[in-house]
Amino acid sequence: MSEHTLSRKISLLQATAINMTDMVGIGPFVVLSAVAETMGGPSFLYAWLAGALLSFIDANVWSELGAAYPLAGGSYNFLKQGYGPKWGRLASFLFIWQTMIQAPLVIASAAIGFAQYFGYLVPINTLQGKLVSGSVVILIVVLLYRKIEAIGKISVLLWMGVLVTMAWIIGSGVIHGNFAAPIKHANEGFEFSWAFAGMLGYASIKTVYSYLGYYNVCHLGGEIVNPQKNIPKSMFLSIFGIAILYLLMNISVASVLPYQAIVKSKFVVSEFVQTLQGTRAAMVVTVLILVVAFASVFSATLGYSRVPYAAAADGAFFKIFARLHPTKNFPYVSLLFLGGIAFIFSLVFKNISDVVHAILAMRILTQFIAQAAGLLMLSKRKGRAFLPWKMFLYPVPVIAAIIMWLALFFSTGRSLMLSALVFIAAGVVVYFIKEAIAPSSPAPLHEVERGDAKNM
Repeated sequence: MSEHTLSRKISLLQATAINMTDMVGIGPFVVLSAVAETMGGPSFLYAWLAGALLSFIDANVWSELGAAYPLAGGSYNFLKQGYGPKWGRLASFLFIWQTMIQAPLVIASAAIGFAQYFGYLVPINTLQGKLVSGSVVILIVVLLYRKIEAIGKISVLLWMGVLVTMAWIIGSGVIHGNFAAPIKHANEGFEFSWAFAGMLGYASIKTVYSYLGYYNVCHLGGEIVNPQKNIPKSMFLSIFGIAILYLLMNISVASVLPYQAIVKSKFVVSEFVQTLQGTRAAMVVTVLILVVAFASVFSATLGYSRVPYAAAADGAFFKIFARLHPTKNFPYVSLLFLGGIAFIFSLVFKNISDVVHAILAMRILTQFIAQAAGLLMLSKRKGRAFLPWKMFLYPVPVIAAIIMWLALFFSTGRSLMLSALVFIAAGVVVYFIKEAIAPSSPAPLHEVERGDAKNM
């Protein structure tokens, strides 16, 4: 794969901003009520802690692989290298196979959530909601159709919008004077049982969705300055910062609104601000939430657009996706394709909850678990000294990540698990047909590329 055509212009600050804007998005504002309802009481804070724990553990896997292969495409490279010459092509192909559907689903889910929350400002019907979500996707593609230096600056600006919004919500709860109450009552009626574990797993599907994006920097590996240090740093900084913000936001809302009001609300944060500061303030914070949602779609689309490009540049996907814009130097074909599919999905799907479950069911096996297992194989084959960044207590975090992802996979439900397995099986068939017709180049990523990246 040729990486010299991509420029390393994204700093640690910009990488962290890209991750955090992708992580926050509309997710925590839309799923807050659903998480509280699933947990059935004040113990819903545990679901947010569980999401943070899984993200932190899994980030160790991403950090080792991201520092070792700081190239465009992220998981595509990790799977190809982890499974070696024999199975690496199949593993990485299956990732691309699911990405072509899963990535537009992620983008569409954020756009659908945007349209849902827009309904607080202006009551809209189903058709109008689809027009709003579709317009969001189109505008994102237009904004991303430019050089990476400009995108880095835009990301920092959007990130500031995220911080301002969260600060307002949290600060309002603190000023109200009852901020500690949800923490004091979090264990009321708590008793660990298999039923509680089941509820926690189901609720964690939504909280983990709200944390997804901590690894976005890995997809932009070929454009990160000093990637061996900045890729791991940006991920852990993002997870720590967002976990604190999520917990404080949930505590803040629960310190003002009664539990029953939280579970029934479609615009829980807006109604929280309305209760404290009136309708006008609620309208303003809703606009800020929409800015955050827009920022998330922006960041997610940016990262995913590099994945098909990386596979195509490596000779493992359709060549047209390897094209870079002649003057702006970004993978414009990949961006336009994913944006087009996301636009269609934003018009087709209605319920963001269904999209969230489908996203995780598709990704857990072919990406999260697959690359964790791939890291174990890579470490055995090349030795731990090969990796420039090393996790603490290896291989405990890797094994823990696999177990937790499996538990979450089972929590998505039988139908989605079966659909994911069928989709993977179809991908295997397509891969072998493709290889029979037009075999991929067997050449692995060149070690010189990794060496060059270390010095940038």
